[in-house]
Amino acid sequence: MIILLKREFTVYNIKEYTALIREHLSDYRFYHSLCVAESAKMLAKRYGVDEEKAETAGILHDIMKESSAEEQLAVIEKAGMYITELEKSSLKFYHQISGAAYAKAVLGIDDDEIIGAIRYHTTGRSDMSLMEEIVYLADFISADRDYPDVDIMRQKTEEGKEQGLLYATRHTICSVAQKGDILHPDTVNAYNWLIGKYFIKGM
Repeated sequence: MIILLKREFTVYNIKEYTALIREHLSDYRFYHSLCVAESAKMLAKRYGVDEEKAETAGILHDIMKESSAEEQLAVIEKAGMYITELEKSSLKFYHQISGAAYAKAVLGIDDDEIIGAIRYHTTGRSDMSLMEEIVYLADFISADRDYPDVDIMRQKTEEGKEQGLLYATRHTICSVAQKGDILHPDTVNAYNWLIGKYFIKGM
């Protein structure tokens, strides 16, 4: 069980975090995490954000993805973080919260930028920080991704993060709606915020 680790970690040590996820994630999830970290570092350099922080958030963003619901809820409680009833109703929402909780409570990371980037990497939210935007995008465009629209997603991101973010949130909303699945309100709020901030003058 990953939350029962007693090993001491050097805070913000990428090599140690990489070894940790290598030990506890599947080959697929490990490779995905490496790819997201690389994309996050690239975007951080492009937009003048701390590259080490972005890489750290990328490496750790799925740290709890393959843990049980019980284990994830336990680490969320351990960190004193909050999970809504809607989030409890769907396992897909757990790991961004439990991942942030793990980084905070187990690894001792107290940097709000890193914690926020992990916390909202799946749903996004309104008023995202630049670090949150970067890791959210990195998860969509990482080299391992092969969903049908990924080339368009990467092209939009090359045009500018605003275009990439708008396409990503719209893609999520449409995809989830088509499946008849639960849509997190944070994603809708992120879409509306992006439209208002970047695409509608005067808002």
